Amino acid sequence: MDFTVHLVSWHDGEPLLRGIREAVFVREQGVPEALEWDGLDEGCRHALALSLSGEAIGCGRMLSNGHIGRIAVLPQWRKRKVGTAIMEALLSEARMRGYVQVDVDAQTYAIPFYHTFGFIEEGEEFLDAGLPHKKMKLRLEPR
Repeated sequence: MDFTVHLVSWHDGEPLLRGIREAVFVREQGVPEALEWDGLDEGCRHALALSLSGEAIGCGRMLSNGHIGRIAVLPQWRKRKVGTAIMEALLSEARMRGYVQVDVDAQTYAIPFYHTFGFIEEGEEFLDAGLPHKKMKLRLEPR
């Protein structure tokens, strides 16, 4: 692989995590900054993907209740398994913490991505930041 994924705190990774999320969510997808910066990052475990040259290329977070979100990969790194590696790191962390279930609010275009991990859709489609989403849940088997 030409990248690595690290689990970090917001304190340790903020500038890099912020840069990815501003590029993907705020600029590319048009998410208002007030919605993107929800005040929850400090209490989350973050996955940070770095290229071998140290460039921040992707990220994701997990809240203390097992909600996974803010999965973002820079456009030039998509279709290279960066998102998969981020999800695997967060799911591994969830299992280590003893969570029996995790959930995501998936943008509808990304539902097939979450299906690859075994997530199951639940409920009706809804709008979040003006983008269509669907709640998905995954039951975790202990390893």
